[in-house]
Amino acid sequence: MKIILKKEVANLGEAGEVVEVRAGYALNYLIPQGIAIAATPSALKQHEETLRQRAHKEAKLVADAEALAAKIEATPVKVAVKVSDSGKIYGSVTSAQVEEALKNLGIEVDKKNITLPDDIKHLGEYEASVKCYKQVKAALKVEVVSE
Repeated sequence: MKIILKKEVANLGEAGEVVEVRAGYALNYLIPQGIAIAATPSALKQHEETLRQRAHKEAKLVADAEALAAKIEATPVKVAVKVSDSGKIYGSVTSAQVEEALKNLGIEVDKKNITLPDDIKHLGEYEASVKCYKQVKAALKVEVVSE
C-alpha cells in the first residue's frame, strides 16, 4: 500500500515522501497515529502541489541567504575590547560580541549561527564562519582591536 508520510519514521522515510508499506502497518498504525495518509490520486496531486510550492519557497530562502552571505563576506567586522599592557585581552571575544558588531553594521545574524576559531585572546585578525541557511555559509573577517 502506498502512503504519504506526514512525519519522519525511522527506517522508512522522511516527512513528505511517498513510500510503499504493508497494508496492515499502514491501516493499523501509521494512518490512525496521524503519521501518514493514504496515497490516493487526489492526495498525490495535492502532495505534488505542496512539494512544488515548498521548492519555490526554498529557492527564495536560499537566494536570500546567499545575498546575506555575500554581504557578510564583503564586510569586515571590528570588535573593540579592553587589553592589558602585554596585548592580551581580558577574557575572550565571544560570538555575542561579533553579533553586536554585525548588528551595528546593519546585518542581523543570530549568535548561535556564528562559529569563531577556538579562543580569541589576542589582538589581530581572525576568520569566523556564519551559517546563513542550511548549506549556505559565509566567511567573516573579524579584527580584534583595543578600545
